[in-house]
Amino acid sequence: MLCPIDISETRLLERCPEVLTALLRDHTTGSNIFWATDSYAYRGEGYRYEEAITAERITGENGLVIRPRILKEKEEQTERTKGMAEVFTPSWICNEQNNLVDEAWFGRKGVFNTPDERLRTWSPNPEKITFPEGKSWKDYVRSVRLEITCGEAPYLTSRYDTTTGETIPLEKRIGLVDRKLRVVSENTDNSREWLQWAQAAFKSCYGYEWQGDNLLLARENLLMSFVDYFQEKFGRMPRLKSLRYIAYIVSWNVWQMDGLKGVVPGSCKEVRVDDQDLFGPIERIKPCTGCQTGTLEGHNGTYCLIRDWGRRDPKTKENNRKIRFIDLVK
Repeated sequence: MLCPIDISETRLLERCPEVLTALLRDHTTGSNIFWATDSYAYRGEGYRYEEAITAERITGENGLVIRPRILKEKEEQTERTKGMAEVFTPSWICNEQNNLVDEAWFGRKGVFNTPDERLRTWSPNPEKITFPEGKSWKDYVRSVRLEITCGEAPYLTSRYDTTTGETIPLEKRIGLVDRKLRVVSENTDNSREWLQWAQAAFKSCYGYEWQGDNLLLARENLLMSFVDYFQEKFGRMPRLKSLRYIAYIVSWNVWQMDGLKGVVPGSCKEVRVDDQDLFGPIERIKPCTGCQTGTLEGHNGTYCLIRDWGRRDPKTKENNRKIRFIDLVK
């Protein structure tokens, strides 16, 4: 049975197959995202660590394979915590930390809500958000945000508390994208302008994750948040064309990566090198240079690409140029 916080991949496939295809896409490899976890290997072919996540493996009779962490068996949660340090953050903590980001940007506290640390909750600001001198709502929407090792992306979007499964009503949502979409809704009147700035909000928010199932959940949560805010503003579902484009943006901006190396997880290969010992020449197997040094440079794996939206590539003249993520942090 489907839980209210869970998104049905089967329904996505039936109603919007192109959207599901986009959500499964890995733009660095040109293939699909892959499992990158042994949690599903017991299911056999198609579910092993290195295999791609396909629509066939997660829809129909397999429709409940991918579920939010809170709906997984306790034993599996424990194993993933041990094996991949998978620990999700309560929404009240996400809110406190996101508030710090906004406090720095706005130059004041309590912009979107007032936290109650004792009760571990918050009260949303019911007034329209105002902006400091020299900054506009458009500047805020375009300001870049990144959630590292994002899991189901609770810092970006807060449809539910990832640690309890409790749904969060729209007016109390605290994600970085949620805040931007609230601002867009408060400052636009027609759907065309709303869509333009909602797309800008999504283009400015990034996140990366190792495990493929979490990554798909993060992407789905972002897509559904788009739907929620559009429906709240206009009282109807967005058109399929709009859903496809948001899914495309999200598939670029929330990607699969080993955050310590900047490459597709597990893509680095050992190398054979000629060496010398007391008895003469010897061939040794060693990690790639980057793995040996522990730096972002020198890996022989596949470096992850992202879109630098709004920027033209100086060589190809292509809009929304593709760049290696590590080129942003070197």
